[in-house]
Amino acid sequence: MASVSRDNKGWRILFADADGIRRTLRLGKVDRKAAESIRGHVEALLVAKTTAQPMRQETAAWLGSIGEKLRGRLERVGLVEAAPTSPTVCDWVQKYIESRVTVKPTTKDNWRIVRDNLVAFLGDKRLTQVTPADGDRFREYLAGALKLSPATVSKRIQIARQFFRAALRSRLIVENPFADVAAPNVSNRERMRFVTREDTERIITSCPDVHWRTIVALARYGGLRCPSEVLSLRWDGIDWERSRMRVDSPKTEHHPGGAFRIVPIFPELRPYLESSWDAAESGAVYVVPERFRRAALKAGVWRSVNLRTTFEKIVKRAGLHPWPKLFQNLRSSRETELMEEFPSHVVVSWIGNTAPVALRHYLQVTDEHFARAVAGKHPFSTDEVAHFSTQQTTE
Repeated sequence: MASVSRDNKGWRILFADADGIRRTLRLGKVDRKAAESIRGHVEALLVAKTTAQPMRQETAAWLGSIGEKLRGRLERVGLVEAAPTSPTVCDWVQKYIESRVTVKPTTKDNWRIVRDNLVAFLGDKRLTQVTPADGDRFREYLAGALKLSPATVSKRIQIARQFFRAALRSRLIVENPFADVAAPNVSNRERMRFVTREDTERIITSCPDVHWRTIVALARYGGLRCPSEVLSLRWDGIDWERSRMRVDSPKTEHHPGGAFRIVPIFPELRPYLESSWDAAESGAVYVVPERFRRAALKAGVWRSVNLRTTFEKIVKRAGLHPWPKLFQNLRSSRETELMEEFPSHVVVSWIGNTAPVALRHYLQVTDEHFARAVAGKHPFSTDEVAHFSTQQTTE
């Protein structure tokens, strides 16, 4: 097979190729241990080439990790084919983003942010030059140099991992350098606020017109996403007789069964829908006038900037301080309330998320929960436990 020897130029590997021609692979300045390790991979390459079988996984990984100099020597002695030039990280990520034609524009915007982060950190490195150590250092770069929150860091690591997973599946790299970089799903609990019904009514009273009152009610009492679901709600989706409404969901329409959901017209929501119906122009299609929709939907992308600016003014007019994630926390507050009354599978069906997502990003612990706990107002309060124990003893 192959043997290791040394002459005045250093270590070398001697072998005969598939045609029986004697070849010499010069290794340069390496020690004997490294030379023996390379000899093992040379033999594996010879077996793969002679038998037309795939090379073993360890050798494939080794090939992906060696420098261009040694790779060139292997090519010159016919052990490996000349490798195509690996694209840069920037070029590959841009190509990947452009190839995903079914992805929403907002998702691509987020991907481009991560692309820019990678390029700023890695420079013009090629895909094959990025190592797991680079993945670890990139995480530190996001948290340290950019001072991003843990939730944002984790999300961007997940996206970077996705880019390199695609490169791995395209056989451009032999391992994903982000495969083992810690990126847990975390939520920023500090940005969560429970908006009470009392505060909600103060806000609704401060709204300038019936349309804004309906927007707030749909988000807080209906649990709809704002702006996409609130501004996509149609009058032909309102079933007054059965007290139900069809909620079209642009955010989840690309998931199986996620195009729409059926949501109750809750008693606290119904008066605002009826007022909006009375104020609607003849032939109106959407519950909230279409001018709101045109302002929020640009080139297929939902933007809540204009709504948020006005809503902040309404909240301040109500004598309240605007909270983080204004509209999401209205929806989060509603889901937290509903979980107190209905089974979780019913609530997530109405809200349009999943139980893990609800638990991680929506459900909140409120002041009322603490008050009920210390007052003993819960299913297993002291009196009820004592009564239950007495029953058990009697039986």
